[in-house]
Amino acid sequence: MDKLQLSIFDEPKTNKTEIAKIKTAHCLFEQSGTFKNEFKKLGINSYDYDILNDFGETDFQIDLFSEIEKAYGGGRSLFDNFTRDDIVFAFFPCTRFENQAELLFRGTMSSVKKWTDEKKLEYDLKLHNELSRLYDLITKMAIVCLRKELRVIIENPYSTTHYLVKYWAIPSTVVDRDRTKRGDRFVKPTQYWFINCKPSNNLILEQTANNKYHKDINHCNSAVERSLIHPDYARRFIKEFIL
Repeated sequence: MDKLQLSIFDEPKTNKTEIAKIKTAHCLFEQSGTFKNEFKKLGINSYDYDILNDFGETDFQIDLFSEIEKAYGGGRSLFDNFTRDDIVFAFFPCTRFENQAELLFRGTMSSVKKWTDEKKLEYDLKLHNELSRLYDLITKMAIVCLRKELRVIIENPYSTTHYLVKYWAIPSTVVDRDRTKRGDRFVKPTQYWFINCKPSNNLILEQTANNKYHKDINHCNSAVERSLIHPDYARRFIKEFIL
C-alpha cells in the first residue's frame, strides 16, 4: 500500500504491544455525523464540530476557524478541551486546495471561461486571498496540535497537483487511491495526515459491501452529495487505521 507506516499509535512511556486507547473522538468540520456515529458504534465517545448543522448531527455548532486562531495565538479555545487520550479527526475544507481551483485560477473552467480578462484577474485576487487564508488556518491547526501533543488526523482529497502535496512541509501518511475498495460510493482519491500518531494498519477480513454509485461523481446532484462518505467506509477506516 501507499505510504503506510506499520505501527500503532506512539505514546511516550507506554507498552507498545498494547493498542493505544481512545477516550474521545472529536470530528472537526463534520456535520454529517458519519464518522462520529461509527466511532460510537465501536464504543468510543464522539462529537461533531462545525459552524453548520444541515444534518442535525452537529453537537457543537462553533466557528472552528476562530478557535484555531485563538489557540494559535495562545488564547483559550476549544482545543483546551482535547486531551492526549483523544483523537482529533479534521475534515478540513478543501475548496481552494484541490484541482478545480487551478482551473478557476487559469480561467479555463466552464463557469468563468467566457469572462473578460479583467474579470478573471479580479477573481484571481479573491481566490488567492481565500487560498492563503485556508493555508494559514490548516497550518496553524497542525502547529497547535503539535504544541499540545494532540493526536490528529487531517483529511483532504488527493492528487499529485493538490496544493498541500506541493506546498506543505508535512507529507500525507496514508493515501487511499480508490475508496470503493473500502466500501465507499466513489473512487475519489483521499489522503490523510497522521500527526503525533501513526496508522495501525490492521488486517480487516470482513467483506466490503458494493456501494458504488451508479452516477459519475461529476454528475451528482450537489457538492454535498459528492463529499459525503459512506458509513461503511468510515467504519472500515476506523478499524483499519485507528483502533
